[in-house]
Amino acid sequence: MEDKAVELQFITHFTDTYSYYDSARMALEGGCRWVQLRMKDTPVDEVEREAIRLQRLCKDYGATFIIDDHVELVKKIHADGVHLGKKDMPVAEARKILGKEFIIGGTANTFNDVKMHYEAGADYIGCGPFRFTTTKKDLSPVLGLEGYRSIIQQMRKADIHLPIVAIGGITLEDIPSIMETGVTGIALSGTILRAEDPVAETKRIMNL
Repeated sequence: MEDKAVELQFITHFTDTYSYYDSARMALEGGCRWVQLRMKDTPVDEVEREAIRLQRLCKDYGATFIIDDHVELVKKIHADGVHLGKKDMPVAEARKILGKEFIIGGTANTFNDVKMHYEAGADYIGCGPFRFTTTKKDLSPVLGLEGYRSIIQQMRKADIHLPIVAIGGITLEDIPSIMETGVTGIALSGTILRAEDPVAETKRIMNL
């Protein structure tokens, strides 16, 4: 396998220390070029205010800006795309609303989820959780390395080519072995924000 840098997606998270905006800014400063704004259980006008600020920030860094769940908002402000969880709008429906020019990602826990999203026209898959994570409620069964190997294998057999992004409780130490399973990239939130220096931690991850 050729030596490629880790593709990193950063998922915003609000902590006692950092706002959504701060968290994204630090990841971008560290070299990450893909930010997903996730603000679960927040009124849409608040999400929109935050999204507009973050969209500008991502443009300054030449980064891709994705919003979790809010399909209509993505269309309204022309974000780069939307990420849809298992309880959000189905991918096929979002594709009808957004058309071809927007990125649509879907959350998967099994090969069948991947296949369903692929057939519905998703552009990438957020696949997890790798292990138990505290940033998400209603967690699906944990996949571990074996889970990723199995899903990637089944995708190859079915001739399904879609970027697979591993997510869920991933630490810096986990990344090399996860990348060896054949996934395309890694999505992180807490690992970066819990680091003493989130910018330096992002740089470290980008250079793995």
